[in-house]
Amino acid sequence: MGVAGWPVAFRGSAAVAAGMVTPDRLRGPRFLRLYPDTYVRTPEDGPPDLLLRSLAAYRYLDGRGVLSGYSAAEVLGASCGRRDAPAEVTVPDLGQRALPGLVVHRSRLFPGEIKEVRGMRVTSPVRTAYDLARRGDLVERVVAVDRLANVHRFSPDLLLHFAARNRRFRGNDQVPEVLAHTDRRACSPMETRLRMLIVQAGLPRPEAQWVVQDAYTRTAVWLDLAWPDRMIGIEYEGEGHTEPGQVLRDIGRYTGLVDKGWRIYRYTKLEILRKPGLIIDQLTRARQRTSET
Repeated sequence: MGVAGWPVAFRGSAAVAAGMVTPDRLRGPRFLRLYPDTYVRTPEDGPPDLLLRSLAAYRYLDGRGVLSGYSAAEVLGASCGRRDAPAEVTVPDLGQRALPGLVVHRSRLFPGEIKEVRGMRVTSPVRTAYDLARRGDLVERVVAVDRLANVHRFSPDLLLHFAARNRRFRGNDQVPEVLAHTDRRACSPMETRLRMLIVQAGLPRPEAQWVVQDAYTRTAVWLDLAWPDRMIGIEYEGEGHTEPGQVLRDIGRYTGLVDKGWRIYRYTKLEILRKPGLIIDQLTRARQRTSET
């Protein structure tokens, strides 16, 4: 007899009844209770992240609803929420109450707005994007739509159909503003945050994933962001760029771009989150320099 979600996220009573664990061991250090009768295997690297809490939330629902919001984005492979964000579910009625670490939304979902992923029911990518486009800070709303549209390859304009059909939904009037800033070519949430930082500072919107071709070598380089008319490239460097092999590839990549006359500005999450003013000052000076040449 199997137990759904065992041993990652599961109902404790079902695991005990199936003989997979004793009550004493369930209360021991190996497992962590997140919701009533709902346990996860205790993580080795700190508190449970959003994905693990979302898996537990689904087991706790026990078929009474679906994962939605940032939880749905996690399960859909389009992570864009904070690691410590609460799990989110959507239910059709008032039968489910919110709990610490669990946000409950009440809304009617049509069949086409629900998708099954690894045996779990979640809101579809477009419905998830629509829900996240209606709440929170503008930057994070754009981040969510960019990420879901990029991973699941849909046009963000599809959200307009939801907006037209759900005019009374809270935050519905904010969707057009989000769509004015979205770009599904963005390859990561931090790349979107960098682009939005630039735009909100009043600088021209850079092109996303700009292709620089080399006819001689028959190769191409994609810049995260660029002002092609000024030959200014702007890159977000995630943790993957610290790996030895990637460092070596980046050296040749950027040397080739500089050789073609490009100015390349590379930023990490530390500058984006902690030193936004520095980024804007540097890019403003870069544009001034190129306008003078």
